[in-house]
Amino acid sequence: MADILKISDATALALHSMTHLAIEPEGQSTTAEIAELFDVSRHHLAKVHQRLTKAGLIESRRGPSGGVGLAKKPSAITLLEIYEVMEGSMLCNPCLFGKSTCPRADCVLGVLLPGLARQVRDYFKETTLAKLASESNWGK
Repeated sequence: MADILKISDATALALHSMTHLAIEPEGQSTTAEIAELFDVSRHHLAKVHQRLTKAGLIESRRGPSGGVGLAKKPSAITLLEIYEVMEGSMLCNPCLFGKSTCPRADCVLGVLLPGLARQVRDYFKETTLAKLASESNWGK
């Protein structure tokens, strides 16, 4: 369960920069521009972009008209794909101790955790960049 709510800085950068690219009218931007926009390290963002490129979620182009852009339509990329590229599989382990079953039959969080874990995973699986971009005020 703790893994479901864990979003590292790198994953936050991936989610934000990819949403920015989905909103960007030209469909691309440079790593330096995105780093400045979010006031983050350009070098850290470049490493994030390398992972996203290797996973086939963004494309990188060199040269004067280069930059990064989405490799697929925003409607074809889910938040779960982005999360799992950066963090690994989103596990729905209902135990905060990482056990497959609780050693106690009357766990105090036994009813809450499995449902919450499923809700978070379902949200990430069903939410596309297109949906996130359409709900955002960034481009307005």
